Amino acid sequence: MKNKLTISILIAMFLGIVAGYIVHETASPESIGTFAKSIKLLGTIFIRLVKTIIAPLVFTTLVVGIAKLGDLKTVGRVGGKAMLWFISASLVSLLVGMVLVNFFKPGSYIDLSQADNAGLKDLMGKTTEFSLQKFIEHVVPSSAFDALATNEILQIVVFSIFFGVAAANLGEYSKPVIKALDVVAHIILKIVGYVMNFAPFGVFGTLAAVVAEKGLGIFNFYFIYFGYFVMGITILWIILSTAGFLILGKRMKSLFQHIANPLLVAFSTTSSEAVFPKLTEELERFGCKNKIVSFILPLGYSFNLDGSMMYMTFASLAIAQAYGINMPIGEQLTMLLVLMLTSKGIAGVPRASLIIVLATCAMFKIPPEGVALILPIDHFCDMFRTGTNVLGNALATSVVSKWEGELNEPAATAA
Repeated sequence: MKNKLTISILIAMFLGIVAGYIVHETASPESIGTFAKSIKLLGTIFIRLVKTIIAPLVFTTLVVGIAKLGDLKTVGRVGGKAMLWFISASLVSLLVGMVLVNFFKPGSYIDLSQADNAGLKDLMGKTTEFSLQKFIEHVVPSSAFDALATNEILQIVVFSIFFGVAAANLGEYSKPVIKALDVVAHIILKIVGYVMNFAPFGVFGTLAAVVAEKGLGIFNFYFIYFGYFVMGITILWIILSTAGFLILGKRMKSLFQHIANPLLVAFSTTSSEAVFPKLTEELERFGCKNKIVSFILPLGYSFNLDGSMMYMTFASLAIAQAYGINMPIGEQLTMLLVLMLTSKGIAGVPRASLIIVLATCAMFKIPPEGVALILPIDHFCDMFRTGTNVLGNALATSVVSKWEGELNEPAATAA
């Protein structure tokens, strides 16, 4: 079943690109706009279906995971190991982006005439200037129900940690609630199977819309910028995979086999949320204990976004280069630390990285309208950074499971 879905998604990607290209080459601008708007609904439907189950799944799995860990000492130990990996991977990702931009200077190749000002206008409405108050408001929920309703992953994680720790401390008294939440989590995971059947249609609609509007000729203007970015992603994959191999050994191959389908869906839909439920299933099949997956994976979606991290330094500094702005290394390192803070909790939303880049550029006196320069190519960059986010979180969960001695042999999967 899993192989059939993977093949279906690959076919959908190819057909989406072909359909979009045909429309782009043969239809009038008005017809292209109508086609893109209509066909994109397939992707919108798929993402919205997934979003309906993200909040309850994160809450139930994280609470159950913490409760199963048993006590505050264990929660602290596992959480500490997770944060060690998250912070190390994030810093490496940010540094890869910074080093790459300083060495190859991809911003100098950006064509200033290709700015997507219409797309920038949409992003401007979603961003606010960074401040400590805004950061705290983003992290700490004012209402658990509001956080659940709006899919604020980081706020849900904060509330779930408090709920799970309190439930664990109550011992036997809270077991009926934990058991009920565990049942709810399994019901939601069952729904995942139904939703994933719609993935090929969502992939087709998303890619057809983008190619119809932009065409394949976009790479003529951004080939060097995109090429250097993919080079950076490749370097990051090598670093992460090497670290994973040093800890997991020969089981790295098995891990890649288990996460291949979630990687493909994330890559083609540009949404980490789209694969959170499926990734949970596959990591448990790989051998990670449910209590570890339930605790680490939701945390990773807020604190471990390796692809997005790498791209944010890459894009911010490339925009500065495009405008001829020289940034000393000290200022770049300050930007790196700011991005570490402002990027938490952005997983799942397509182009969320650009919103952070927009705010960061404003802070460092880089023309924020420069984001319009990279918007035309951003969908294709988003595919790679989203896939990298999924890889990073799969590795983090597997590595912590190994460190905790909670990594079993893989469960048998259907062909």
